[in-house]
Amino acid sequence: MIGRSGNPTLNDNTFERAGHFDGSSRMTIEGTVNKAFITLVILLGSAFATWSMYFNGQNVLGYALGGAIIGFILAMIISFKANTAPYLVPIYALMEGVFLGAISAQYEARFDGITLQAALLTMCVFIGLLIAYKTRIIRATENFKLGVFAATAGIALVYLVSFVLGMFGVAVPYLHESNWIGIGISVFIVVIAALNLVLDFDFIENGAAQGAPKYMEWYGAFGLMVTLVWLYLEIIRLLAKIMSRD
Repeated sequence: MIGRSGNPTLNDNTFERAGHFDGSSRMTIEGTVNKAFITLVILLGSAFATWSMYFNGQNVLGYALGGAIIGFILAMIISFKANTAPYLVPIYALMEGVFLGAISAQYEARFDGITLQAALLTMCVFIGLLIAYKTRIIRATENFKLGVFAATAGIALVYLVSFVLGMFGVAVPYLHESNWIGIGISVFIVVIAALNLVLDFDFIENGAAQGAPKYMEWYGAFGLMVTLVWLYLEIIRLLAKIMSRD
């Protein structure tokens, strides 16, 4: 049976519901990597476009909100209807790029060079964990999966509570602060976000081994992108906290 992934887009029954296929109609790791590369190119392209608009003096807040809302709706559809992934994942990547470009530009305006640092750190973490996974330095055991899943769910709950309380003008202590406790919390969240990549690697590898249909390559790429976007956002928030102390 496919193992649990902390990524909410990749759950225990995702590949089992899709069925089992053979030959050219089945999912492969190489195909998933190719689809992930395509989605990343789309995301970076739209992010750069929004970034350029911001630094050319245009107000991109509407684009950021629109990208976030449309991206969320598309993510929900893809998560529950995996066979829509080949059609919706590229659009999702476009919308997510618009959102990330706007957010990144605002961070860059405050802290010069922060986005490049965050992007490089995200890439290094991804490559490092991929190597660690492929060489079995890190193994996605059941206890490992349960621990990461529980931590991810806990973080999601804290963010939800923070969002709801923020609507009433109440701030969760330390979560968004730049003191050492706040920085420590961000480091912990970055670690958990990074460990979700290990679960995603394992999940996709098992899905390919069990003969999931070809369209699940797009779904697997979608799951990886969700984790990478989360990791990037947490890293840039951590760097902003550290830089604001200087």
